[in-house]
Amino acid sequence: MAFSSSHRSVRTRQMLGALRARRTGAPGTGPAGDVAPGEAPVTPIRARSAIIAAAVYDDEGNRTANYTRLADTFRALRSTPGGMAWIGLERPDEHELAALAREFDLHPLAVEDAIQAHQRPKIERYGDTLFVVLHAARYLDSIEEVEFSELHVFIGPDFVVTVRHGDSPDLPAVRARLESTPQMLGRGPEAVLYAIMDRVVDDYAPVVSGLDYDIDQIEGEVFSGDAHVSRRIYELSREVVDFQRAVRPLQNVCLSLAKGAEKYRVDEEMQAYLRDVADHLTEVSDSVETFRAALRDILTVNATLVAQRQNEEMTHLTEVSIKQGEEVKKISGWAAILFAPTLVGAVYGMNFDVMPELHAVWGYPMALLLMLAVSVGLYGIFRWKKWM
Repeated sequence: MAFSSSHRSVRTRQMLGALRARRTGAPGTGPAGDVAPGEAPVTPIRARSAIIAAAVYDDEGNRTANYTRLADTFRALRSTPGGMAWIGLERPDEHELAALAREFDLHPLAVEDAIQAHQRPKIERYGDTLFVVLHAARYLDSIEEVEFSELHVFIGPDFVVTVRHGDSPDLPAVRARLESTPQMLGRGPEAVLYAIMDRVVDDYAPVVSGLDYDIDQIEGEVFSGDAHVSRRIYELSREVVDFQRAVRPLQNVCLSLAKGAEKYRVDEEMQAYLRDVADHLTEVSDSVETFRAALRDILTVNATLVAQRQNEEMTHLTEVSIKQGEEVKKISGWAAILFAPTLVGAVYGMNFDVMPELHAVWGYPMALLLMLAVSVGLYGIFRWKKWM
């Protein structure tokens, strides 16, 4: 759903205000006040439900049933001692998140973040509930670009709620993997969180390979003189920066989880699992740093090569200009040489009656001698000036 910032803010505040009123049992709060004790309040769901999957698992990690309504999921969770609910949502609206917030006592600020999206990767604790924001990434081979998606995860003592704002990661695959090993799923919500993080980090590997391949291609294009390579370098640099913004904060998330593991009694195996995720994330982070350094070097080399080609073009234009100047000098010199006899011939070709030189015995030889002398003199001057 697309909202303007002001419209979205108003609707979010309305939802949170209604949620607080229902929690405090204020009168006039609508259907929530008519729900029987112990029964989950039912919130009207829009025509297209955001629920992708909803299941309840017993204390051994076995799935008891799937549900299509939140109220049914809540009811099944209450009737399963030691059980856990795992609810997956995709781009939910405020009504669906309000129902979850009432049931699981989610903090209004975390709910608002989950509705609005566009959050940086982070981890926040509200009482017994963890709120984790992850940025997933996948490489699109067809267009050679990286696509980023946002994933919000609420982790409580007996529930996991995932809110997707994009197509990745493949959470059904994560669920299927965990369900195939009930002993892992039986470890509780922490196991689900770490499995999701592991999938997000594993999905970074194809992105690293794709970016590595693109950088190799760009290196070849730089030295081939491709005119469009500068734009491609810039676009790839932006993708690497966005990728780094997804990876670097996630390292802080892993660090925070590791620090709180002992305080919140996370078992040793889960801590080892988290360390493995952190190790893989460190490798990805190192690759991203290498990419940024490589792109900086490529950009510098490309700028140098562009400047070199421009200098070569300027040198060529200068040489052409010099050659043209030399040709102009020669043409101008010969034009001046030919102009002298033409001038003499034009003067004595006017056929005036009173021109004493026309009747002189030596008039014709003198005219020829004058034209020859002027031409030879000009030729000598131009040769001395190196015009010819």
